[in-house]
Amino acid sequence: MATTYRDAGVDIDAGDELVRRIKPAVKATFNENVLTELGLFGGAFRLDTSGMEEPVWIASTDGVGTKTKVADWAGMHGNIGRDLVNHCINDIFTCGAKPLFFLDYYATARLDVDIAEAVLNGLASGCKASGVALLGGETAEMPGVYTEGVYDLAGTIMGVVDRPMLIDGSKIREGDFLIGLASDGLHTNGYTLARKALIEPGDLKPDSVLDGMEITVAEALLTPHRCYYPAVSRWLERGLRVRGMAHITGGGLEGNTSRIIPDGLKAQIDWDSWETPPLFRHIRERADVPEEDMRRTFNLGIGWVMIVPPDKVKESIMHAMNVGIGVYKIGEVVKV
Repeated sequence: MATTYRDAGVDIDAGDELVRRIKPAVKATFNENVLTELGLFGGAFRLDTSGMEEPVWIASTDGVGTKTKVADWAGMHGNIGRDLVNHCINDIFTCGAKPLFFLDYYATARLDVDIAEAVLNGLASGCKASGVALLGGETAEMPGVYTEGVYDLAGTIMGVVDRPMLIDGSKIREGDFLIGLASDGLHTNGYTLARKALIEPGDLKPDSVLDGMEITVAEALLTPHRCYYPAVSRWLERGLRVRGMAHITGGGLEGNTSRIIPDGLKAQIDWDSWETPPLFRHIRERADVPEEDMRRTFNLGIGWVMIVPPDKVKESIMHAMNVGIGVYKIGEVVKV
C-alpha cells in the first residue's frame, strides 16, 4: 500500500495555505530596504549606513518558552508572535541597536493552519509596529519530535548601531543609579513555574479573576511582552545619557543587571522601591515559592533597567512619566 508524505504526518498543502494566508501581513512589514519577494530561498536587505562612522551588527536569537502552553490552555494565540518580536527587539536594544529585520521559526507535530496564522499574524504585527521587516522564516512539521497539539516558536533579529553609540556597560561607575521601567506582566519568562502555580492545580479557568486583578487569569498571563525600544530610543536621540541598559528576563533583576556591570561593582537593589503587581503575589502564595526563587525567575514588575549617572536620574524619570510608563529609582551601583 502506497504511503504519502501526508500519511506520514506532513501536509505540504497545509503549509502552502498558511503562506497564502499570512503573505499580506508579512509584506506589510517590508520597507524600501527589502530587495526580495516573499518565498525565495533567502531574504535580501539593503543596509543603509549613511551617517554612521563604524556600523556594527547586533544580533540575537530567542524563543517564548512555555508561554505557548498557556496560549493553548486559554485558546488565545494572537499575542504570542508579538511576544517573540518584542523580546528580541529589547535584547539587541540594550546595546543601543536599531532593529532592522527578523526571521522566525515555527515548529509543530501537525500544522494547524488557523493557530499558526494567528501566531504569525501577531508576529508580523509586532514587526510592523517597530518598523522591523519580517524578512523570512520557516514552518516545520515534525511528528515524532513534537507532541500532538504543541508548537514551538523562535526567532532571530538583526540590528545595527554606530560603534561610538554602542552601549555596553563599560562606562558604569560607582554611584550610578538604576532606573526601572514597569513590565506588563511576566513577559516571556517563568511560565513553567507560573503554570505550576496557577494552571496545574485545576481550580482556575482561563476566565477566572483573582483578588486584586481586573482582568482574567488568561489575559494576565498572556499580556504581551512590552517593547521598550520606541520610547527609550527617542530619549536617547534627545540626548539622555545612559551608561547601561538591561532587559529583565530569566535570571531576574540581579541576574540581568550583573551582565552589564563591570567587575568590582554590583547593583544594590531596593526591593521596596516599587510595588510588585498582584499576579506575582498570587504565583508566590499559591505555590509557596521562596522569595529568592521569585526574584531569580520573574521580573516582578520591572522589565527594563537603565543605569544613569546621578545628574540624569530626574531626566530619566520625567521622560518615562511623560509617556505613561511606570518608572522607579530602584537601586544604586556600589563596590563589591
